[in-house]
Amino acid sequence: MVETVSLQDLFKTLKKRTLLIFLTTLLAVTAAGVISYQLLTPVYQASTQILVNQQKGVQNQFNTQDIQTNLQLINTYNVIIKSPAILSKVIEDLDLSTTLATLNGKITVNSAQNSQVVNVSVQDSSPNMAVEIANTTAEVFRVEIQKLMNVDNVTILSPAVLSNNPSPIKPDPFLNMAIAAVIGLMLGVGIAFLLEYLDTTLKTEQDVEELLGLPIIGLVSKITVKDMPDDKKKTKRKRRKRGDGLVQKKETANVSHLT
Repeated sequence: MVETVSLQDLFKTLKKRTLLIFLTTLLAVTAAGVISYQLLTPVYQASTQILVNQQKGVQNQFNTQDIQTNLQLINTYNVIIKSPAILSKVIEDLDLSTTLATLNGKITVNSAQNSQVVNVSVQDSSPNMAVEIANTTAEVFRVEIQKLMNVDNVTILSPAVLSNNPSPIKPDPFLNMAIAAVIGLMLGVGIAFLLEYLDTTLKTEQDVEELLGLPIIGLVSKITVKDMPDDKKKTKRKRRKRGDGLVQKKETANVSHLT
């Protein structure tokens, strides 16, 4: 027999396990907030922009061919900036106790499409160090590129600046807690349906019929006072009054006996 689950049964399961789903979501959000604010190290970013041109042509001007050549060399410049030839001098100038691979992982180099401007971004746990690495990398590249590719027209458009109140770019506690809320909600719903699936207790007549493989002939329903006929309600009330009267007589007899 193929077991079918109606949409109403799904909502009943969710309603039944509402507290479990809520607690799971709350726990996930709380854990994400604690981890984001207390355990994860904040990371700051500093950026600088470099304009790279080839040697100037006649009358101190650039022609279209020079610009196209510069655009084609942008990818080469991006690779050179993160090469050991540049980064080793950055480590030496700043006296950094780090490796080339670690420093390389902190630096991101990119450029907009059809642009001769190179963006150098540095991420570090110290905002001051991020600014120093970005500016030193740009300056070392400006000097060394003349020797490597005979390019003598490199301009630093905007050096990295340390703001008065720098804010980290990551972690983002609110984003982490939002993601944790979604994950916690999904986890809570999954646990709710799993518990419902593992619950093999008999709840309805259909469960009994499926277990025994026999048709149900009749049901014995629970009868409340509201469901009783009026005459039976009166009889029950009379019995209750008689019982109260007997209790009162017993209490009176006990008091007389004591006196």
